[in-house]
Amino acid sequence: MPRILLLASLLLVSSAAVADEDAIKLKAGPGHDQVLQNCAVCHSLDYVRMNATFMTPQVWDAEVQKMIKAYGAPIEAGDAKIITDYLATQYGVPAPAPAPAKAGN
Repeated sequence: MPRILLLASLLLVSSAAVADEDAIKLKAGPGHDQVLQNCAVCHSLDYVRMNATFMTPQVWDAEVQKMIKAYGAPIEAGDAKIITDYLATQYGVPAPAPAPAKAGN
C-alpha cells in the first residue's frame, strides 16, 4: 500500500510539472518551433522570459553556444542560428550604442 501511495504521489507531482510547462507560451515567430524542439527538452521555457530583460543579440548567441558546447545540447548549427535569431528578435534587448568619441582626442 505505501508503494502505491508513493507512486500515485510521484505521478501527481510529475503531471503538475508538465501542466505548468504547457502553460508557458512563447511569442510566435520564425524559429519558435526550433526553440520548442531543442530548448524545452532540457530546461523550462520560462528561462527565456526570465532572462529576456538583459539579453542582447550577442548574449543570446553566447547562451545558445554555451548550451551546445558546455552542456552538450544536440542542436544542429543551422538550428542554432535560427534559435539565436528568434531569441534576439522576440526576447532580446538592443545592443548598447557605442560611446561617443571624446572631443579633442
